[in-house]
Amino acid sequence: MFQGAVALSLDAKGRLAIPARHREALVPDGAPLVVTAHPHQCLLVYPQSAWEPISQRISALPSLDPQAAILKRLLVGHAQTEELDSAGRVLLNASLRNWAGLDKQVWMVGQGSYFEIWSDAGWQKQQEAMQALVSGALPAGFESLVL
Repeated sequence: MFQGAVALSLDAKGRLAIPARHREALVPDGAPLVVTAHPHQCLLVYPQSAWEPISQRISALPSLDPQAAILKRLLVGHAQTEELDSAGRVLLNASLRNWAGLDKQVWMVGQGSYFEIWSDAGWQKQQEAMQALVSGALPAGFESLVL
């Protein structure tokens, strides 16, 4: 399970060093991982085994439905299969970095079965949205959550 938020740096070639504590779960036995774009202008990083059923479900959506087609182009069309190099880094290609507005500092945020990669500015906006949520009404299903 991937959880927590950590600030990381991209190197000059657009490579991101995956924290050592997450490497084995993210790339078991050296298996590839998948990086793709998300509609919220961040990137998603999945172990390949977790991405495959999601990709199949997305690909099965009707291609003549305009919204489904757009989401398929975004999620499946931008998906890149990558391997970690010997230093535990993954290359984030230029088109994905541009989509998410990634610069030198990024945030890697655990979401259970995957990670989100946010630009520093994008993550700060998410932090503001989280603070605003706390003072407002909770989304459906959260009102009975016991922490």
